[in-house]
Amino acid sequence: MTTKLFIDGEAGTTGLQIRTRLEGRDDIKFLRLPENLRKDAEARAQMLNEADIAILCLPDAAAIEAVSLIEDKDTRVIDASTAHRTAEGWAYGFAELDSDQREKIAASKRVANPGCYPQGYIAIMRPLVDAGIIPANFPATLNAVSGYSGGGKGMIAEYEREEEPVAVPYWPYGLTLAHKHVPEMTFYAGLEHPPVFQPAVGRYAQGMIDAVPLNLWALDSAPKLADLHACLERRYRNETFVKVAPLEAAGRLEAITPEKLNGTNSLHLHIHGNDETGQAVLLAVYDNLGKGASGAAVQNMNIMMGIEETTGLTIADL
Repeated sequence: MTTKLFIDGEAGTTGLQIRTRLEGRDDIKFLRLPENLRKDAEARAQMLNEADIAILCLPDAAAIEAVSLIEDKDTRVIDASTAHRTAEGWAYGFAELDSDQREKIAASKRVANPGCYPQGYIAIMRPLVDAGIIPANFPATLNAVSGYSGGGKGMIAEYEREEEPVAVPYWPYGLTLAHKHVPEMTFYAGLEHPPVFQPAVGRYAQGMIDAVPLNLWALDSAPKLADLHACLERRYRNETFVKVAPLEAAGRLEAITPEKLNGTNSLHLHIHGNDETGQAVLLAVYDNLGKGASGAAVQNMNIMMGIEETTGLTIADL
């Protein structure tokens, strides 16, 4: 069976990456608009209503508009914007969230693709909160760095222009602590309070690391590194894309770099720290354009189609 797919906003970074991952598949029929009609509401509405699945790679307001244009009750939507990630009636597109999330995605007509930064953070925090190791009211923190491709075409142009490209190697932002991903991270990690989230852009194209520091001595159970590792290992033992690295003592690992998993849909978790000081840092490494965006959209699309979710996606070994 062939699925008719319309990518609304396919000329953007996420849309182009999705298309690249789907090229050559004979189970997909692309519905495409000529360039001069890509912003034409009537033409877009026609494509949206003809599609079996529509993937929205649009700014929030445009994504909301696109959903309003859909009248066909059978059109299914994957929204890659922030607009619907905590909205009622939308399934959250992080299949590894819990044991029944795949079923929710498969059954839904409306799926909100996760944000890039939130996936690693939620992958770390949610199992620990569910297990009671971290209380829901814990004052959590996330420090993260992403490649500049996460900022879209405008930021890519700033970094790659021939004349005076951005030269800053590490550029912190979101310093008002009101980043648009925070509500999503708070909700799906199972927290009562938003984490302090400090993202940054690195002078490289793609790939990211989420780093979650924890003062273990501040937790009632005073867990050890092995307890954190065991909790995450139990949650992801049977997963294909999310894997937990072996627990090892190391002050620095050359293998942990933001670009390590580029071009794949894998997300690897690493637990490090010091049991004597009661401190830990948990790392999530993944491709901000893969599992962090376009790869996740293809994974969700596969689940909605009822086919093997790894179809067309690359998996990296630990």
